[in-house]
Amino acid sequence: MGFGSVWHWLIVLAIVVVIFGTKKLRNIGSDLGGAIKNFKDSMKSEGEAQQEEVVKRAEPKKIESRIVEGEVTARKPARKTAKKKA
Repeated sequence: MGFGSVWHWLIVLAIVVVIFGTKKLRNIGSDLGGAIKNFKDSMKSEGEAQQEEVVKRAEPKKIESRIVEGEVTARKPARKTAKKKA
């Protein structure tokens, strides 16, 4: 009779049912299930909040600009391109 034997676990289960009764075991099971459900819901809502934060960071920043005689000017100067050496 090893530790992983089916008969071993059936005997343990029978003893637990006799000691605690089926009603108390059912209440414990429903309480445990409710706790797991609440935990999953809280993790899901936390994950959604983090996802919204990531989306806010990913949005491009708006730069105010104005058009003067067909040219666009912005607060930040444009990058100068490096000239290639021939």
